Amino acid sequence: MKKLIYILFIFIGINSIQPNQGFTQTAKSRAQLEKEKEEVQKRLLEFNKILKQTAESKKTTIGQLNVVNKQLETRVTYIRTLSREVSLISKEISETENRIKSLENDLENLKEEYSQMVYTSSKLNQGLTMTTFIFSSSTFKQFYMRLKYLKQYTDARKKQVEQIELVTKNLAEQRIRLEDKKVEKQQVINQEEQQRRQLAQAKTKQQNIVSSLTKQEIDLRKKIIEAKKQQENLNNLIKRAIAEEIRKAEAEAKKTNSKSTKASGSSIPMTPEVAALSNSFAGNKGKLPWPVETGFVSKKYGTHPHPTLKGIVEDNDGVDIQTSPNSNVRSVFDGEVIKIGTIPGYGGTIVIKHGEYYTMYSKLKVVSVKTGDKVKAKQVLGQVYTNKDGIAEVHFETWKGLQPMNPSAWLAGQ
Repeated sequence: MKKLIYILFIFIGINSIQPNQGFTQTAKSRAQLEKEKEEVQKRLLEFNKILKQTAESKKTTIGQLNVVNKQLETRVTYIRTLSREVSLISKEISETENRIKSLENDLENLKEEYSQMVYTSSKLNQGLTMTTFIFSSSTFKQFYMRLKYLKQYTDARKKQVEQIELVTKNLAEQRIRLEDKKVEKQQVINQEEQQRRQLAQAKTKQQNIVSSLTKQEIDLRKKIIEAKKQQENLNNLIKRAIAEEIRKAEAEAKKTNSKSTKASGSSIPMTPEVAALSNSFAGNKGKLPWPVETGFVSKKYGTHPHPTLKGIVEDNDGVDIQTSPNSNVRSVFDGEVIKIGTIPGYGGTIVIKHGEYYTMYSKLKVVSVKTGDKVKAKQVLGQVYTNKDGIAEVHFETWKGLQPMNPSAWLAGQ
């Protein structure tokens, strides 16, 4: 009896070795990487499309250089994303290898314990079967206890076998996972190498474009002078439009004797309606949709050196966004169209009022709204103009009263 109890305590007291199902939580990181890769690939396809369209003119242009520069910048981002993915997969491989090693140790221990269980049982049961042992009980209580121990012994054996089977299955799955991860890692490494080759090709193309543009210095200088005059005409148009709005608002305030205040830096009477719209516009800083659905900022706000001519700087009171030909131009916020005009070099121009704020959209070939129209955010205002060099570019500005602001600070994703 003491021997059997000893066996059962050994069996029942064994700590179950259950396979740890949890891996380091990398799913979120992988999901984020996949999202970034998808976005970068989408942008590269977009830039390839724009470059193909600008290249159809058979003439080397600043527009082509802008696209290639953006391609280079985006491809570098893509390569960094792929490098991070390789590192993440390497970490997963290391975790899987450690997991396999742990499972192999678990399996070895389980088999050893099961073997010891069978051996000890056979040694202690020599000359005495379990049936004889149970029915040789001297009392009913002893009979019950022996029967109970026998059931525990049987359950322990069964559980040990189940554990061995479970660990064996898990081990096989992890070995398959390891091989899959190694294949996946090599595929990402191949992608990274391919992107590096394409990056080198893009750099060569960039150098060729810069070299070609440098030879066009006289023509480029003429275009810079023309662009400066066009920008001045554009500024005069929007300033006159804003000044007229301020004049009308002040006249209306005097006429109705309505109470209003003047916003700092805008000079426009701040009626409750104007204040509400202004606050709403201001509250969406950094969240406004782009005036076109696809494209990239080809010319930033402010003063910048010319991309190819040394010692030459260019001024910009807005941003230029290069996009695909015939792209729709959209309002970035609810407002009222207060001015539609045409500026040589900038084509159709629309000014929209948003309380004390104003947005301007230029380089349109088609204008779909008229002065006085109330517009909503993302409402189509017209179509972008494509110049003779095949460059489709919209010029966008934001103003607060008579003060221009950096549009990039207002657009989402900038």
